Order: sequence, then structure tokens, then C-alpha cells
Amino acid sequence: MFTGIVTDVGQVRHIEQRGDTHIVIATHYDVSRIDIGASIACSGACMTVIDKGNANDRWFAFTASGETLSKTTLGDWKVGDAINLERPMRVGDELGGHIVTGHVDGIAEIVNMKPEGESTRVMLQAPVALARFIAPKGSIALDGVSLTVNEVDGTRFGVNIIPHTSKVTTFGRQKPGAKVNLEVDLMARYVARLVKA
Repeated sequence: MFTGIVTDVGQVRHIEQRGDTHIVIATHYDVSRIDIGASIACSGACMTVIDKGNANDRWFAFTASGETLSKTTLGDWKVGDAINLERPMRVGDELGGHIVTGHVDGIAEIVNMKPEGESTRVMLQAPVALARFIAPKGSIALDGVSLTVNEVDGTRFGVNIIPHTSKVTTFGRQKPGAKVNLEVDLMARYVARLVKA
């Protein structure tokens, strides 16, 4: 489980096809404190660490399956791309965002970005199948960042990015047309399932 509070912005260092896709991420994390087999949310996708560097060469690696590539933006990553990172929540940690599983539901596209006071209002297009899970004032995770939905208009929805979020995540570098990983609120999924039943 994660909270949607990004704690590092890493960088794609290496991508290699080995049947599945092997990806290496450079990080500021102390990799001596990351166990092989640990989970790290990489732009919202929960990935399993299979290899890592050391104190002088900080990186970790994971393998992305075809299923992961089909549901996320990972297949579009290039060497040098910035990646939002979050270590998993531990029992007793503050839940600063909302409960995020790291199981990406689909991909949203940034339609428009415009200044609003000191913040940036971002309008996104959601996949049709996921739009019903997005509600005004509800929570959503975009590229692993916990955000509050401001408004919903059909399959489009808006969020505000405050200056701090722009500074400490990849949202400060995003532009219209960019694709982001989308995870709908866990409670919305279960409510929809119960109502359907």
C-alpha cells in the first residue's frame, strides 16, 4: 500500500528487452535500506525490486510484464525520463494522501493546463470504462500522486496542482498531450461492485 505522497523523483537509466522489459531507475534513496523483493511505486505502478546498486551508485531495477506495459505508460518510457517514486507505507506511518494500491487502472491524457492563482489547473481525459469511478471531491492517483478531483464533465476531469506538488513531482514538467498512469479510488471500485451486484 502507498499514500500517493511522492518521496523522490528518479530517472530512467536503462531499458532492456529480455522477454519482459527490464528497467533500471536512478534514485536518491539509500538503496542499502531497500530489500530485494521490496515494492516501490514507480509513477504509480507498484513494481518489485529485483536488483540494486550501492551507496556510490544508487539505482534499483525491476521487470515489467506485458500486462503492466498494456495498462500503464511504462512502455513509453525513455532513458532520461523523470519518474515519481514512493516507498510503501509502513504500519504507523501518517496517511498523508489516500490509500493507493499501485495497481494502475489505465492511462489518462492531459488535455489542458492553465494557471489558476499560484496553482495550475489540469484537465484530463479518462478512459470511458474508468470515468464512472471519478467523482468531484473524490481522490485519484495520477502518476502516483494523490490528488483531489475538482470537477467532472463526462470522461473529462480536473485537478489543481499546487506549487509544492509541481516542485517535488513530475507534474512541473508535464505538458498537454502527456499520458499519465491513473488509479481510481479503491472505495469507488468496491462501491461500484456492490451496486452492480
